[in-house]
Amino acid sequence: MPQRIDPKITEPLWNILLTFLKVGAFTFGGGYAILPVIQQEVVERKKWISHEEFSDILVITQGMPGQLALNSSIQIGIRLRGIPGGLMGALGVTAPSVIILLAIAAYFYPLLRDNDYVQAIFYGIRPAVVALIAAAAVKMGRDILQGFSGIILCAILLAFAIITQIHPIIVLVIGGLAGLIVYRGKLS
Repeated sequence: MPQRIDPKITEPLWNILLTFLKVGAFTFGGGYAILPVIQQEVVERKKWISHEEFSDILVITQGMPGQLALNSSIQIGIRLRGIPGGLMGALGVTAPSVIILLAIAAYFYPLLRDNDYVQAIFYGIRPAVVALIAAAAVKMGRDILQGFSGIILCAILLAFAIITQIHPIIVLVIGGLAGLIVYRGKLS
């Protein structure tokens, strides 16, 4: 089982649940758009984990199947309170979406699907989601990229991914292999 950041942290399970309920309820766009909200809550506001641990969790969860927000909330919950904490994180981050989707599908969608105001709101939310993803990328870049080599490697991989549009897993594998070449001697 992963170690907690601080053995003195015995965060109540209900607090983990409420924190991730808040994250899940007030974040649109999922995936990368939810990362700044999770980081704000668990790193900066609650100080449950460090910036470095958050970065490590993101690296791990991006290589796992499933949703990034769900996997991240599980990992953070596990670090705080073991498996029960992971379950509370998962329940908290997913419950709002499930409830909202059921309500929309059952009641609101038939009433609002042709409403120009609702459509305009969603067109406005889309650029906001892109802005949140870009902000998360810049913040993560500051925290994760190590030195000039990391910045160059990131730029090369970004250009390669955009130009070739290859699968993200291949980009991760190439990045890992490049890391072996570039950083292996520096870390010893």
